[in-house]
Amino acid sequence: MAATTVEIRRTTVLEPTRESARGGGKKVPLTVFDRASTDGYIPAVFAWNGPAPTNDALKEGLLAAVARFPHLAGRFAADEHGRKCFKLNDAGVLVVEATADADLADALAHNVSTHINELYPKADTEREGEPIFNVQLTRYTCGGLVIGTACHHQVADGQSMSVFYTAWATAVRTDSAVLPSPFTDRSATAVPRSPPAPEFDHRNIEFKGERSSSHSYKVLPLDRIKNLAVHFPDEFVTDLKARVGARCSTFQCLLAHVWKKITTARDLAPDDLTRVRLAVNCRGRAKPPVPMDFFGNMVLWAFPTMQVRDLLSCSYPAVVGVIRDAVARVDSDYIQSFVDFGETEHGAIEDGGGDELASTAATPGMVFCPDLEVDSWLGFRFHDLDFGYGPPCAFLPPDLPIDGIMIFVPSCAAKGGVDLFMALDHDYVETFKQICYSIDN
Repeated sequence: MAATTVEIRRTTVLEPTRESARGGGKKVPLTVFDRASTDGYIPAVFAWNGPAPTNDALKEGLLAAVARFPHLAGRFAADEHGRKCFKLNDAGVLVVEATADADLADALAHNVSTHINELYPKADTEREGEPIFNVQLTRYTCGGLVIGTACHHQVADGQSMSVFYTAWATAVRTDSAVLPSPFTDRSATAVPRSPPAPEFDHRNIEFKGERSSSHSYKVLPLDRIKNLAVHFPDEFVTDLKARVGARCSTFQCLLAHVWKKITTARDLAPDDLTRVRLAVNCRGRAKPPVPMDFFGNMVLWAFPTMQVRDLLSCSYPAVVGVIRDAVARVDSDYIQSFVDFGETEHGAIEDGGGDELASTAATPGMVFCPDLEVDSWLGFRFHDLDFGYGPPCAFLPPDLPIDGIMIFVPSCAAKGGVDLFMALDHDYVETFKQICYSIDN
């Protein structure tokens, strides 16, 4: 099949109307959760078969939705101490309109991976005044639509973006008659004790302190890191859960399985330690809990860790137990300690004695081996992304240039199941493919 050409037809910045704008021009500090997240843009790409709503309808719905999420229409700025902050100035979101000279079904079946990086806007963290949220609407010859977005992670985590995408779809589907009012008070999610009393070594866990494990990861040439997708049908997931026996989530079961298989493929020494950096939504774990529709960042990480020998010899229930215990340690006490740590750092910088915190989030080419990093989008309600003509027919993963990074997403396939998108050092890819569906006894 010939290469697909994507041609940009129009680029505009959509600003909320004066009547709908809610930013007010105020500056809002980044919370410690924002600072711990990736300082960069995260792409997401979805496809819908035709017919699809017009670009005008999509843009009108986008404007109506964005007005309720003022951080997305704002910009990054600096506060009086020179620290990065949000400026809620309603400067707008970037919208790129494009066409692709191919049939969407053909592209999805054959070569969409070759032009996936042309289906979302390329935002630049270094460019002054860069929009925080960017959208590309790409039309295929058959009438199919691909929506690609690039949102800066310091403004919102995956849970938040799920809420926003659903709000946008609902606005288009209902002609803006139904719009949410999300919880956007960032300060309420990070209230320190007086005096603050951090109890854990957050400088080296969530940030790049002198003893942070992120210093030990090597870097590979990007062409050594291969992206792959694995589909786990519902029947496979059901069988896996039966092996675990006890009640456990789809995510915990699949993570235990994939952790075993990747570790086998990597052929690690039995005495090596392997751990998973696992994102944990803290909204319901904090005291008091934060509303699930809070728009911002409220994720920390659990670190289930096992010796290779134990991981490969233990039963699925035992590995799931290790994962569950690690997640349980991210409790209200841990979250409060993290918030208190953020307050002590903020005070040190105001006094002129602190250093800017650097997130431990991975960078391109990084090799997590013998470890993994995993994110679950299984709570992302893809079926709610209905702009009026049905849910998406595909989620298209962008390049993941980091060895050992994994994302679990609900499959858009008619029969359900779970899709795993991941990246591995190419030396281990073939072995992993050969064993990824074999369930341990």
